[in-house]
Amino acid sequence: LASDMSELATGAALHAEHVLGAGGASITLAQVTARDRVGRVLDLGTGSGIQALYASRHASEIVATDLSVRALEFARFNAALNEVHFDLRAGSMLEPVAGESFDLVVSNPPFVITPRGSGHGGTVPQYEYRDGGAAGDDIVKNLIQDVGGVLAPGGRVFLLGNWEITAGTPWQERIEQWLDAAEAAHGPLDAWVIQREVLDPAQYAQTWIRDGGTTADRDPEGYAATFDSWLSDFASRDVGEIGFGIVVLRKPEAGQPRTLRRLEEVTGSVAQPLGPVFAAALAAQDWVSAHTDDELCAQRLMVAPDVTEERYFTPGSDDPNIIIIRQGGGLRRTVQAGTALAGLVGACDGELTVGQIIGAIASLFEVDEQTLRTELMTDLRGLIVDGLLSPVGLQTA
Repeated sequence: LASDMSELATGAALHAEHVLGAGGASITLAQVTARDRVGRVLDLGTGSGIQALYASRHASEIVATDLSVRALEFARFNAALNEVHFDLRAGSMLEPVAGESFDLVVSNPPFVITPRGSGHGGTVPQYEYRDGGAAGDDIVKNLIQDVGGVLAPGGRVFLLGNWEITAGTPWQERIEQWLDAAEAAHGPLDAWVIQREVLDPAQYAQTWIRDGGTTADRDPEGYAATFDSWLSDFASRDVGEIGFGIVVLRKPEAGQPRTLRRLEEVTGSVAQPLGPVFAAALAAQDWVSAHTDDELCAQRLMVAPDVTEERYFTPGSDDPNIIIIRQGGGLRRTVQAGTALAGLVGACDGELTVGQIIGAIASLFEVDEQTLRTELMTDLRGLIVDGLLSPVGLQTA
């Protein structure tokens, strides 16, 4: 993989047309992207072609776009170096592929929120690989709102992004608005957004100023002016924090409604690669959406091999105060369970149906079976989607 040398290698600040190599965000995106066999893939903002190279292993056709002509030449060289072919196109965002459709879109877009407008242009360096030229987080907003227009039915999107969090406002609220606008423009869209990290404006500015190679010891005046510009820009929009995360989108099959909108925070360690986890979760989401409670009760389930249970007792007590069901792989979820749910999970060995297990638990606890079933269904569906439980015969990660 050919790219420009980093600031650590050159000892100098980056130039505006710098073409990034295999950075942390690029590797993260490669790890979270599902790798099913697909037809057409769009790598939006390809840079040196990293995501397109990964896609070449499981796609029939790859279109790679970038605003930077220099980046496209690196991508062209890297394709030749690896003996693969990309359809390379110059242009901004989705403009080069207007009117086309894709089975998979991957994007590590230039999502870094960079000060714009009068007073900032002379003090804040602009880098093509990370600055999309839009104000605030509009690059990610516009991509989420517009990408549904180039998705084939069943097509999926995997992208990374930053978003601004207004002081005193839940981070999900802003992204919910983007998703509503996306559906208004292009129809139903399944969405799963995971916020992985949150920085305050000062931390964010320091991170990206340093990323460009501007440091207080090399250029104290330039560093101070750039830092002040960044903080002023965030303050002008009352930004209290900046979130970073993963966005997974899917266009339902023709005529089908949206079945998934999930915005959650997962800041702990995860077990990469997550691509197979997302693929399995989407398949499980389809499965649970297609089954009524009665149909689900007729199924046999298996506990995933990475699931463990923890029980915490008060000394001298016969009954646990807390029961934790823990996932060892994937997103490493923990679920605090009641005794009935824990008993249900523990009995899912593929032999008895869900209905038979619930009936046995209801009899043991001397409670109404129908009431218990109603109480457990939502949690049970969540455990299936998250991969802690799997229907016998359903493919999972």
